[in-house]
Amino acid sequence: MDAGHATPSGAAQPGRDPAMEPGGLLDVLGVAAVVLDAQGRIVLWSPQAEDLFGYRAAEALGRPAAQVLVEEQHLELVLSLFAKVMLGGGAWAGVFPVRHKDGSTLLAEFRNMRLEDEHGQYYALGLATDQATLRRLERDLALSLRLVEQSPIGLSVMDTDLRYVLINPALERINGMSAAECLGRTVREALPFLDADTIEAAMRKVLDTGTPLLNQFTTGRTRLDPGTEHAWSVSFYRLEDPAHRVIGVAVTVIDVTEQHRASTAAAAARRRLTVVAEASERIGTTLDLDTTTRELADVLVPEFADIAAVDILESVLTDTLPPTGTDDLLIRALAVKAAYPTPAADAADPVGEIASYDATRLITRCARTGRPVLLAHVTDRDVPRIAKDDRAAELLRQARVHSYLAVPLRARGQVLGALDLKRARNDQPFDHDDLVLAGELAARAAVAIDNARWYQRQRHAALALQRHLLPGSPPQPPGLEVAYRYQPTASVGEVGGDWFDVIPLGDDMTALVVGDVMGSGINAAATMGQLRTAARTLAGLGLAPAAVLTQLDRIAADLGEVIATCVYAVHDPRRRRGRIASAGHLPPVHTRPGRPPVLLELPTGAPLGVGGVAFRDAPLDLAVDDELVLYTDGLVETRDHDIDTRLAALTDLLGRPRRSPEETCDLLLGGLRHRSGNDDIALLVARARALPCADGTARP
Repeated sequence: MDAGHATPSGAAQPGRDPAMEPGGLLDVLGVAAVVLDAQGRIVLWSPQAEDLFGYRAAEALGRPAAQVLVEEQHLELVLSLFAKVMLGGGAWAGVFPVRHKDGSTLLAEFRNMRLEDEHGQYYALGLATDQATLRRLERDLALSLRLVEQSPIGLSVMDTDLRYVLINPALERINGMSAAECLGRTVREALPFLDADTIEAAMRKVLDTGTPLLNQFTTGRTRLDPGTEHAWSVSFYRLEDPAHRVIGVAVTVIDVTEQHRASTAAAAARRRLTVVAEASERIGTTLDLDTTTRELADVLVPEFADIAAVDILESVLTDTLPPTGTDDLLIRALAVKAAYPTPAADAADPVGEIASYDATRLITRCARTGRPVLLAHVTDRDVPRIAKDDRAAELLRQARVHSYLAVPLRARGQVLGALDLKRARNDQPFDHDDLVLAGELAARAAVAIDNARWYQRQRHAALALQRHLLPGSPPQPPGLEVAYRYQPTASVGEVGGDWFDVIPLGDDMTALVVGDVMGSGINAAATMGQLRTAARTLAGLGLAPAAVLTQLDRIAADLGEVIATCVYAVHDPRRRRGRIASAGHLPPVHTRPGRPPVLLELPTGAPLGVGGVAFRDAPLDLAVDDELVLYTDGLVETRDHDIDTRLAALTDLLGRPRRSPEETCDLLLGGLRHRSGNDDIALLVARARALPCADGTARP
């Protein structure tokens, strides 16, 4: 029976059998019943009396009770008490020493009263129990009550209908509700702010199985403190009476809010350290600006923010002054990342798009002032200051963005842009610790972004110089069909000094040159331009290939610490022969129709700039439709393969069915260009053609 729905004794309850099962307390007490007639003889002896006094019914019935149970010195007192009960009809209660069958004496607590039958005969009823048992139960009950009342742990007892029948003061404080407000009610009725479904399911499981559920962690908010999340450790165990009948569920509740906050703070600190460590590893792996900004967004989502955007000032990217006369800013979005599909991602500025950011936007204020902007709780009035327009504002509302943080990207004293962060599904608002972490990540990333920006600028400058120094469109000389390719390295800032040239000479002859200056960057490109110019000048003097390389070697030595490889060939289409020399360069390939390609074995020559080494040239005979393939090491050298293996791959590709020189260039680049692209490639393919006769026909 639950405390909230008690009925008078003996009254039937709706839906229940009126024959209620007894409790087990009397069984624990072991109350013995003894009935005496008017002469004091025993006429009834209960089984409990056998257990308490040691005499079987056959040994006790018919005998005077005083003879059986009372010591000689107590006989007169007992007889007087018996007479008082029988004559006066009053009841007597007290503790009295009783003799046990084994000769020992025990203290028994009695309740004595007179009974009258239908014939007017009187009897004395004695109810007795062992005083030690009774005192132990009294002590246990008192101790239990004090433990329940004084325990700092919240305690409650639910009946089998899962209604409160007991709540101690500690649980009253935890719930913020008095016991009177809860007794007779279910958890759902009394504490609607808790997860009643989960709690009641746990209690039913314990009632059904008898297996305790210990230290179940749960969180929620109380009626007295609805703005703060609390944490509790809850245990459930089934209660049974001495007869092992299930009477309910006991619940213990320990408030672990402080421990939960401490562990949550520690976990957040660990997550922040993890994010910082991950950022150190993942941001700035390349000197590519787009990659670096994407890496920053990837680190922040989803551990730190649900949506992250990286915006860079257009004036920083173009190295121009910001617009004057307005507080608006031109900003380019370089990265946007969302943890999940969300309308908030569509509200962000498209990647690569240059947009004018209104001065009222928070991201504009952050980029202009160089100070972070934190909105722990975004209100409806705040949304327009975050969004770029009304449509974007509505998308942010649909996404339920509730917290916002903008952090400047500052490097070397200059604001490069801003980091735009939003939370929607993550129900925790941005706080001061998040601001500090975001600021540290932004500072680290800004340096990487600035490095990428400077290297990109250097790369563009080197590429511009190199392309200016390389031939714009080499001529198609008499007796040759020429195709060429130049591909700069894929690594930012690593533009090299590779070059090629096709130099017309007198008498329809042509000089073909491919070279490679060691090193990279603007210095390598400038050195390449000097050597190319010198080679063209020397070629105009009609010098043999070996003599040209000798002079280039002296020029390289005069330039100081310059090392370059070069192959120089002269082709005479009239005689269909020529000469070729190499300065430490990879061997050219000679292809002939119907024959396998051959790597030319040229006299060994040291690279230009080494000095003191003589150069020798070798004959070069090119019949009609023969090809000479000149290239730099970027085409064939890789870190993962032996050079002989790569040269074999080159000749295998050239051994396929014949293509035009243009198609051959594409075939070689597609088949040999390594995906990392860590070096420049200069490629020159020259196919011998017959010279035209005066009448325009091909000379035999």
